[in-house]
Amino acid sequence: MAEDFENQESDKIIKINIDEQMKSAYIDYSMSVIVSRALPDVRDGLKPVHRRVLYGMLDLGLANNKPFKKSARIVGEVLGKYHPHGDSSVYMTMVRMAQEWSLRYMMVDGQGNFGSIDGDSPAAMRYTEARFSKMAEEMLADINKDTVDFQLNFDDSLQEPTVLPSKVPNLLINGASGIAVGMATNMPPHNITEVINGTIAYIENNEITIAELMKFIKAPDFPTGAIIYGYTGVQEAFETGRGRIVMRAKAEIESHKDRETIIVTEIPYQVNKAMMIERTAELVGEKKLEGISNIKDESNKDGIRIVYEIKRDANASIVLNNLFKQTALQTSFSVNNIALVNGRPQMLNLKDLIRHFVDHRHQVVIRRTKYELSEAQKRAHILEGLLIALDHLDEVIKLIRAANTPEDARLGLIEQFNLSDIQARAILDMTLRRLTGLERDKIKEEYAELMKLIDYLQSILDDEGLRMQIIKDELTEMLEKYGDERRTQIVHSAEDMSMEDFIEDEEVVITISHEGYIKRTPATEYRTQARGGKGSKGSDSRNEDFIEHLLIASNHNYMLFFTETGRCFWLRVYEIPEGSRLSKGRAIQNIINIPKEEKIKAYIKVKNLKDQDYLENNFIIMCTKKGTIKKTSLEAYSRPRVNGINAININEGDQLLEASLTSGSSEIVMALRSGRAIRFNESTVRPMGRTATGVRGVTLAHDKDEVVGMIAVDDPAVTVLVVSEKGYGKRTDIEDYRVTNRGGKGVKTISITEKTGDLIAIKNVTDADDLMIINKSGIVIRIVVSGLRVMGRATQGVKLINLKGNDAIASVAKIEHEDDEEEVEEGVIADEASADGTAAETTEDTATTDEVAEEDPETEDDEAEDDEPEENDN
Repeated sequence: MAEDFENQESDKIIKINIDEQMKSAYIDYSMSVIVSRALPDVRDGLKPVHRRVLYGMLDLGLANNKPFKKSARIVGEVLGKYHPHGDSSVYMTMVRMAQEWSLRYMMVDGQGNFGSIDGDSPAAMRYTEARFSKMAEEMLADINKDTVDFQLNFDDSLQEPTVLPSKVPNLLINGASGIAVGMATNMPPHNITEVINGTIAYIENNEITIAELMKFIKAPDFPTGAIIYGYTGVQEAFETGRGRIVMRAKAEIESHKDRETIIVTEIPYQVNKAMMIERTAELVGEKKLEGISNIKDESNKDGIRIVYEIKRDANASIVLNNLFKQTALQTSFSVNNIALVNGRPQMLNLKDLIRHFVDHRHQVVIRRTKYELSEAQKRAHILEGLLIALDHLDEVIKLIRAANTPEDARLGLIEQFNLSDIQARAILDMTLRRLTGLERDKIKEEYAELMKLIDYLQSILDDEGLRMQIIKDELTEMLEKYGDERRTQIVHSAEDMSMEDFIEDEEVVITISHEGYIKRTPATEYRTQARGGKGSKGSDSRNEDFIEHLLIASNHNYMLFFTETGRCFWLRVYEIPEGSRLSKGRAIQNIINIPKEEKIKAYIKVKNLKDQDYLENNFIIMCTKKGTIKKTSLEAYSRPRVNGINAININEGDQLLEASLTSGSSEIVMALRSGRAIRFNESTVRPMGRTATGVRGVTLAHDKDEVVGMIAVDDPAVTVLVVSEKGYGKRTDIEDYRVTNRGGKGVKTISITEKTGDLIAIKNVTDADDLMIINKSGIVIRIVVSGLRVMGRATQGVKLINLKGNDAIASVAKIEHEDDEEEVEEGVIADEASADGTAAETTEDTATTDEVAEEDPETEDDEAEDDEPEENDN
């Protein structure tokens, strides 16, 4: 028997995994806390307890113009009907809704002691009284018109609303805070005028950006006023839903005879005044706060006034800064906009909060209109029956008099006049006074008005634009009733001022030397000279070092640096150290983390890295010395990293040479040291990822040949300028270079001789450009491009710069032309000319331009067949 009993008992035991059971139970508990207790609903901005308090007060008829009722009565109503928890939780919820320092727009009008900003407790609920504030009535307006869903209360005996209709965007204007399980919410209050204006702007343009909304909704607006110090946190909170807002007390320094006092009239939101003063006194006593002789709290019913008396030898400004630093006179509000959307917690930005409120009001308007339409149709139906009865009055009276019972009369009316049951009952309930002529006219007028109302209500349901106009009109009405000035002042802090705000966005010349020294110099320091001149000293570098890269940019641009190994590094232009024209500059390894053994080989100027359209519609084209070309979207380079990123995979024996910013439809021209060049459309190079190797751009003429430069041309009016090592240069129309297949051998671009030296550079120029030419000894010359005439593709060109001995050109850059050209300093040129005897040579070379230009015409055979491209993607 005992064994049978044990078997029966074991059959009733279900074995479960304790880990799984605890996990499941805890998730259920956490979701219950999230949904039913701690987080507000995005539509009305209320937690269940707030909603139940307001709905319970509605049951008691506590309108703003009705007498107050005892708080205990209200708490009992809410506890007994809707919220079966502790009475203190309900009472303290109601108390907070009646405190002017807790809510920006109070929901409860309290009478009695409801606590203080010093943290004093409210009187017991049996002593205090309450009723609705006007704002609360707007939260509950139309609740009896089937505008919101209802649910059963805790014992299924009553219905309670799941959300309130809420004519005002309560979540934004009053904020919310709550700690759930695994998440918390902390939402600041805002000014109703700003919020409603922003909401109307959203209704008028659903595509409005958060930045545009911020023109209406400036920042949170706290009930205690005070100051928001710094705008960065506000911006982050509006854009992402999270941010840290620094709040400061409103303080003024007053002078009295031989001493100063600090007067505080507004303190930060949620700061306990008494505790703050007590803590400040402790810091003074501990000698952690110097300069304060006395603290007095002179606050009264008219407002806050805290007086800090400053010692005679102390500086009030320094004391105030220390108070901000060490006490709650400066505190922060950590915004965390988490609210329930369709029962699920979500992080919401400013636009999300407005959108969900407008969607909610849209549903309320639809449901209210349907309810009113249904009621109007029901009434019209009854009036139609009454009108039928009045039109056949004698027959109706005769039928009723002949009937034995009311039921017979009802059935007779239905049958004889084809009425509904409701109409028949209405006729039987009609009093004799309704048969008078005046009453009959009233029924007809009421019916006519009802038909107009029905048409109007139906038009609302048929037209979304009309519904949105109704929402706007109701919001405008709320604005007229409750709109007020913001209390919290916004003061920009030093953190809001980026370096850009302090640095003029002027043009600068960026130079990078062969050994990796970088500097930026105002472009105005370089003067324009005549072609063939000696130039001015561009850098006081040592003989073994020379300027290798030169670029014109503005201070606010980004710079992307590409090393010979294919890595990319970022730098803001204003972060590059400034130096004079003769200074050496600073080692680039000291500014960005470029390995010492790597050289900067290419660089591009980027306007900004935050404009998504700009990033997606621009590309970086890179080429290597061995003729490989690669195209990558600029978006791949929009997230700067301190240690740089791989921009291109470089094969052994090759190195990166150039990088250009393009729009995706440019013409690419690559030039070889051997004097050949190839032109093809950028569209033939498909975009690749950052780690790809690229594809063949040009085929080299021989083993010692290499690419010397690449240009990307968008404008067909642009001319191509090529420069050789020994100072010769030439402008040619882009159309002289026929479009060929990518990967070919190209066509002749300049006749290479011993006199000209190998090709050193290729640039795309117009008459609006000037040219900077830098030789290896550091001499810089600036010439006007418009002084160079356009000539044939295969000629030697003209002499651009005179070189001493074995000197050669190191680098060439184009810059914007300056109208008011400066004259050459004759003393400098004379000294340099007498030193090497080349001043006369300048005149001689420039005079024979036409002879030089006619040398070595191109033959048809030079246009070698183009090889088909060879892909070597990674």
